[in-house]
Amino acid sequence: MESGPAIFAGTAFALFGTGLLLWTGVRVGQGAPVAHGVRPGRAAVLTAVSGAVCLLLGVWCFGRI
Repeated sequence: MESGPAIFAGTAFALFGTGLLLWTGVRVGQGAPVAHGVRPGRAAVLTAVSGAVCLLLGVWCFGRI
């Protein structure tokens, strides 16, 4: 009964984290700004950490099944 919400949350976190990490990597690789109005290095680190945290939360949710 509780595996349904865990699967949904794990999928959502994993997809968002993966997408955020890929998007950040592409933007940094192209030399484009990751966020407007923020230092490029600081924005890249913050978004990479956020993406990694979301990806880890997704893995954690799948581990709870």
